[in-house]
Amino acid sequence: MQRYGTAPVPARDRRGYHRQVARWKDGLRRVLYPAYESRVAKFLPADRIPQHIGVMLDGNRRWAKAVGADTADGYQAGADNIRPLLGWCEEVGVKVVTLWLLSTDNLNRPPEQLTGLMRVIEGAVESLAAERRWHVHPVGALDLLPASTAARLKAAEEATRDIDGILVNIAVGYGGRREIADAVRSLLQEHAAAGTTLEELADVIDVEHIAEHLYTKGQPDPDLVIRTSGEQRLGGFLLWQSAHSEFYFCEALWPDFRRVDFLRAIRAYAERERRYGS
Repeated sequence: MQRYGTAPVPARDRRGYHRQVARWKDGLRRVLYPAYESRVAKFLPADRIPQHIGVMLDGNRRWAKAVGADTADGYQAGADNIRPLLGWCEEVGVKVVTLWLLSTDNLNRPPEQLTGLMRVIEGAVESLAAERRWHVHPVGALDLLPASTAARLKAAEEATRDIDGILVNIAVGYGGRREIADAVRSLLQEHAAAGTTLEELADVIDVEHIAEHLYTKGQPDPDLVIRTSGEQRLGGFLLWQSAHSEFYFCEALWPDFRRVDFLRAIRAYAERERRYGS
């Protein structure tokens, strides 16, 4: 037995007590968080909102394990949290969002796990396209993906090409090193077709030449990169583009990432003084 106050409490009653406390805390959060969120949102400076946010949606499998669910359920729970995120971005005025859903390293996972993940990604992207609110743009080495997956991603992009909403980069089969290698390869091929020699190209090549061949060419670099699940590393995400980005690492696993977590990230960004290396 354990004592609460002066009287011993049986184990059965102790479990009931803890459940009651948990329900009370949950109820308190439901009452207080909306007011807290509103206050944070109200005081965000309109002139310090990031225009491009990169998000590493990390922690889906750990979330599934924590709640006793299958890995596929974790992937789906993560996919279900994408639409709310984009809504929050709309609220504060973000223009571009890059979502890292699948890395090139992830392609080495067991086939049965990868098949389920591809199915979730396909469904998530098609769902976003069906909203007709956002311009969906796949980025990554689509040639490494199953042909059916690549085709469905390209179809979602084509279906939303005329949408004047947030530009949503869907990073699937994406790796930062692979992107830079692909950019250099594309640059060399372009100049070879134009008859430029290697010596001539070596004399003039600069960072802008490579930037023009990245998956995100023509887009602003990310102002803010958010990673969930407590991990504090890039893991190859937007290596070139994030040279001057601010980073925000959140403890919440991606399926548990809430509007209040998002607003805290935006507030943290707004409070920083960006020096761009100077």
